[in-house]
Amino acid sequence: MPHSNAHYRLITGKDDADFCSRITKALSEGYELYGSPTMSFNGEHIVVGQAVIKKPTQLV
Repeated sequence: MPHSNAHYRLITGKDDADFCSRITKALSEGYELYGSPTMSFNGEHIVVGQAVIKKPTQLV
């Protein structure tokens, strides 16, 4: 799922190493954490979510 032009993303998924890797990748692409993470239980596993934002580049 491409997100190259998105200024806001909500990354969700099972609480595992893959989720952490997706957050790390977003941070390396210039996104910043936005707000607190969320956590829920769906009856099988813990589902987490984290909003990230990319601020527009400001021209000087």
